[in-house]
Amino acid sequence: MSTSQSSPHRGHHSLVVVVCLALATVVAAMASLNVALPDIARSTRASQTDLAWIIDAYSLMFAALLLPAGALGDRFGRRRALLVGLSIFGAGSAVAMTTDSAGELIALRGVLGIGASLVMPATLSTITSTLPGAKRAKAVSIWAGVAGAAAVLGLLATGAILHFLSWEWVFGLNVVLAGVSIAGTVRYVPESADPDAAKLDLVGAGLAFLALVVLVFTVIEAPDTGWLAARTLGGFAAAILLIAAFVGWELRQPEPMLDPRLFRHRRLSAGSGSILAQFFAFYGFVFIALQYLQIVRGDAPILAAVSVLPMAATMILSSRLAPRLIPRFGARWLCATGLLMITAAMVILSHLTTTSSYWLFAAGLWLLGCGMGLAMTPATSNITDSLPAAQQGVGSALNDLSREFGGALGIAVVGSILDAVYRTNLTVPGAPPTLLHRAQTSLGLAQSVGGRIAADAHTAFIAGLHTALLCAGGATLAAAVGVWFALTPRHARQPAGCDSDQPVSARSTQRARNATSIG
Repeated sequence: MSTSQSSPHRGHHSLVVVVCLALATVVAAMASLNVALPDIARSTRASQTDLAWIIDAYSLMFAALLLPAGALGDRFGRRRALLVGLSIFGAGSAVAMTTDSAGELIALRGVLGIGASLVMPATLSTITSTLPGAKRAKAVSIWAGVAGAAAVLGLLATGAILHFLSWEWVFGLNVVLAGVSIAGTVRYVPESADPDAAKLDLVGAGLAFLALVVLVFTVIEAPDTGWLAARTLGGFAAAILLIAAFVGWELRQPEPMLDPRLFRHRRLSAGSGSILAQFFAFYGFVFIALQYLQIVRGDAPILAAVSVLPMAATMILSSRLAPRLIPRFGARWLCATGLLMITAAMVILSHLTTTSSYWLFAAGLWLLGCGMGLAMTPATSNITDSLPAAQQGVGSALNDLSREFGGALGIAVVGSILDAVYRTNLTVPGAPPTLLHRAQTSLGLAQSVGGRIAADAHTAFIAGLHTALLCAGGATLAAAVGVWFALTPRHARQPAGCDSDQPVSARSTQRARNATSIG
């Protein structure tokens, strides 16, 4: 049951515009700062590990708090959640404009992630709880399109800003967008809440948060501490224990935040794993690609942002085509094929060198975009079709969680592998130790050193790129194999007798189309 302070039939268009602007504001921030990494490295003397944290602190907090933040909005008011989240996001961005420290920037990106975790679930739940049926369906499709386009628009906007101004002004854009969204929310968004929402599972939320933070922290810091160091191994052990504690706690709750028993549905597990693997590879690639384009190739920020557009174009086209292909080929074939295309893209991109033609890069982008577009729709439909109508909100939240956690983990793992290989391969005999150490810290700092060290740093970065992207491709290959076997008819059959490899219903295809986004 939802409550609303104003008539749901007034100002529908303005409401959709406002919530989609708020959504675009927080989604764009996930990828947009990748374009500014070379400038940030030179300005703040950030190491490669610092750069990974600058990007991942946002994604990590976003993913770790997504479920409890959505529950808070449902219980205490979605409009209130929007206003609080946007205020945190805007205030954190304003402070970030004044910092010149990598550590402070990491902390502030984490603050922005907290704000974003309140905003994103509140935008969709505001639409679904406020608008009537016909307008709700159209608004949801617009929401999904904005969630998909915002990441690419964020890259382009950052590239344009850096063409004229310094990287601090990227956060200035956040302040403006948050301010406009707050004003629009106050004016056009009615309050809505569910007074019968389940009590917030604080213990479960805390265990999940700690598990994700410990895991990502351990992965990102591993190149500095050593992959076999006691602290690294202890961190992985602690993460495993926290995950086990979370599962044990949730199994005992009458109304769990995320019921582990849901993963008994092979289709749901396959869909969630597929989404996680897709965004693991996608965000890991974006983290590397923007540094490659700007530092190794020497492209200007705006050119680097434009260079990734083929990926977005093919992703949009293939995602539009996917719902038509599912009834003909089945979710199993389409999801596995998409994941294999992503794997092929990672293999192609792993052959990049310091002198590669852009067309090799574009070929990898084309395959990556096609694979993402084809795999996302059946993966989402597998999640939603595994659950009854009363649990579709859980399915949507799980889809979002898989995407955000996959992205955070991808940046951590791919970035750490890149860092470790880069440091190992950057050895310049006869170079001054202080300069060499500075160059080993990050490629951006190596570029400022110049000379032979900078040239050798490019080669070392390429070696790290090769290994990191092949590892990303290995993850999507493993996911393709897992999805293929999980969705075999004898394994994927649902209680109602639905065969996952048979054509899905028009209703579930439309639901998947509405839910799919590249955010």
